[in-house]
Amino acid sequence: MERCLVTGGAGFIGSKLAERLVGEGMQVRVLDNLSTGSLENLDPFRGDIEFEQGDIRDFDMLQKLMSDVDLVFHQAAEVSVPRSVEDPLHNALVNDLGTLHVLEAARRGGVRRVVFASSCAVYGDLPELPKREDMATGPLSPYAASKLHGESYACLYSDLYGLETVCLRYFNVYGPRQDPTSPYSGVISIFMNKAARGELPTIYGDGEQYRDFVYVADVVQANLQAAFRQGNSGVVANVGTGSSVTINQLWKHIAKLAGVEGEPSRAPERTGDIRESIADISRAREALDYEPTYDFLEGLAHTWEWYKWRMAR
Repeated sequence: MERCLVTGGAGFIGSKLAERLVGEGMQVRVLDNLSTGSLENLDPFRGDIEFEQGDIRDFDMLQKLMSDVDLVFHQAAEVSVPRSVEDPLHNALVNDLGTLHVLEAARRGGVRRVVFASSCAVYGDLPELPKREDMATGPLSPYAASKLHGESYACLYSDLYGLETVCLRYFNVYGPRQDPTSPYSGVISIFMNKAARGELPTIYGDGEQYRDFVYVADVVQANLQAAFRQGNSGVVANVGTGSSVTINQLWKHIAKLAGVEGEPSRAPERTGDIRESIADISRAREALDYEPTYDFLEGLAHTWEWYKWRMAR
């Protein structure tokens, strides 16, 4: 039985991943500082995991937690692009130094493999589409730069020290448990929260910017494939769907689900936001045997049901 550590395991993606690992019969240890994660996310399976409240900037603690771990899923991060622009030093301490701490503690602890949650933000706004892993990168924010640095460190640790690593470039992940109350939440969670209250959202820019939205269960599956599939150490792979939806279309779909009428308000584009994003997932298919299974409207409907349940409590 594999013992797994999920950093950021009380967060949106991390908790879904931890829950799936428990369901697969793994021994699961969750680390989270609860700055954005929530113990509520762990409630459905809290009795089946070990939980440690702590921070990836605490290297001594990380070493203790990894002394008997086989696999690490590194989800913990400062995830806000706007906040990284406002406070790049904090972003670097968490994302750059924190990731280095995770990799070094894993190396010293004899961990077999680390799966690192990277981001499509590393591509920036370069015009070539779809985004492929062999393309040039062009980070537009400290957050994006830190994710690219994390990939570089992961690949170095694989080459220099033999620590197996796989880096997954998440595109726009959505689904149940994504915090709708944070100003830094993803656009789907913000729109869902507004719709559940019968309110209209603000759309930044003209709304014709588009995204590759990937349902959280598909992201979890990609993590498992990255962790357990043999022969893919050192791989950097996109995790998306290969299709896209504009922000204007997104709101229309959500408004229809919620029965909300009216036009959203408009505001100028935000610094660091990316205009166009869509994934080429050929490498993930080949190296990880990854295939997204959730249609966008199906995933959106599942997410809406969760938001309705949350509002009704």
